[in-house]
Amino acid sequence: MVQRALKPAEFANLVNAVTSAFGDPTRRDIYLLLHEHPDGLTASEVASHAGVHANVARHHLDKLTSGGYLDISKRSNPGAGRPAKVFTATEPSLHLEFEVGHDDILITLLGKALSRLDPEDAAQMAEEVGLEFGRKMAGDVGMDDADSSHRSFRSALHIVADALSAHGFAARAERQDEQTAADDPQLHIVAGHCPFGDVAIEHPVICAVDRGMVKGLLGSLYGETQVALTSSVAQGDEACVTDVIDASAVTS
Repeated sequence: MVQRALKPAEFANLVNAVTSAFGDPTRRDIYLLLHEHPDGLTASEVASHAGVHANVARHHLDKLTSGGYLDISKRSNPGAGRPAKVFTATEPSLHLEFEVGHDDILITLLGKALSRLDPEDAAQMAEEVGLEFGRKMAGDVGMDDADSSHRSFRSALHIVADALSAHGFAARAERQDEQTAADDPQLHIVAGHCPFGDVAIEHPVICAVDRGMVKGLLGSLYGETQVALTSSVAQGDEACVTDVIDASAVTS
């Protein structure tokens, strides 16, 4: 198999896909374990290798299989029992080649630089950076403000969520709850993974970059919106949640 270096966007997409399926470090370990066994393992064998109960192994194997990361086949038993399920990685010879550390260094530098500014100035600067990047993202995918008049608020948010996911955020657009009206001007973008990692925890002001990215994307894709980050992984929450309000619907 010919190996090639992944482009940053390709790697971000792959990391996002894998991390969204791996809500638990044990699941990641099992996935890597199966890459080391191209002929596959049964649930019992996985449990033995991973040092977990068989039921725990089955739970993680089911999750990985439903996400399309594993295939299931049958292995005949020497005795009279039923054939055993064998789990194999869908891409057993997967190789990633990329330069490590470049983005980490830049993100760390950004965090330290922002921490030396007045908090309000730092947040404004971080949001401006995100705003410019969000506009560029919209242009890169060929969906700028020329098409915004023909796009609904909800469809624009789904495009934003997809764009953020492509950059490692594992984002989705959703309503606040099932009772919210379908035409409600407020929706949420929930990001289950932060590509800024520990740097955002140490320097939460970086979260303003997320807010700016959403503003920049939506400004190009739809029009004026009000954006506020209401929960953050960096602040100890389970996910980053951005409230987005259609400004035109509020003022009309």
